[in-house]
Amino acid sequence: MKKKVKTRDRILSTSLVLFNSVGEPNVTTLLISDELEISPGNLYYHFKSKGDIVAELFDQFELEMQDLLAVPDDVEVSLDQLGIFLHLLFEAVARYRFLYQDLVNVLSRYDALQARFRRILATKKRAFQTLCASLQRQQMVALPGPQLDALCEQLTLTCCYWSSYDTLSHLEDRDSVNPGRGVYQMLHLLMPYLGEEEREQMALISQDYW
Repeated sequence: MKKKVKTRDRILSTSLVLFNSVGEPNVTTLLISDELEISPGNLYYHFKSKGDIVAELFDQFELEMQDLLAVPDDVEVSLDQLGIFLHLLFEAVARYRFLYQDLVNVLSRYDALQARFRRILATKKRAFQTLCASLQRQQMVALPGPQLDALCEQLTLTCCYWSSYDTLSHLEDRDSVNPGRGVYQMLHLLMPYLGEEEREQMALISQDYW
């Protein structure tokens, strides 16, 4: 017997699809209720405003990111594992891409989310620093501190704004997302700092995301 999806969960999943497809500023609670074929009053019973929907979706996004970015300080990461980490990270960003596609605008209208998003951003950079430090310990890369920090900053920046760049590439179809291309770019940002053998391995890994 197929389990019935609760109305509240349907509202969240439909809102996420609409936010990603047409942009959060262009979505109203009336559009969401029309899409679900429920009355505005039924939606209002579960969520008092669109802001409440955005806040709950952000809660989900934050939990996913906290779990994904919890990289142990003593991790010994392989290049294959790094590729998998980036794959999962870009898939998570793609699922909640409405936050990234219009980041400044969204955060300016939802003040309560600003500090939380900045914490996620800082956690991303720490995760990249931890992963790059692991590659350093294994002598896969050799970078002085300032250059390593700049590389981690660039990785964080690319991860944060890739979704906007990807969307601008096909504004006629905002649903045509390709997280793999983001992974490809991240791997190629790292590639120049690797040894010859590691570069060859990274090139092979990156082919899966082209």
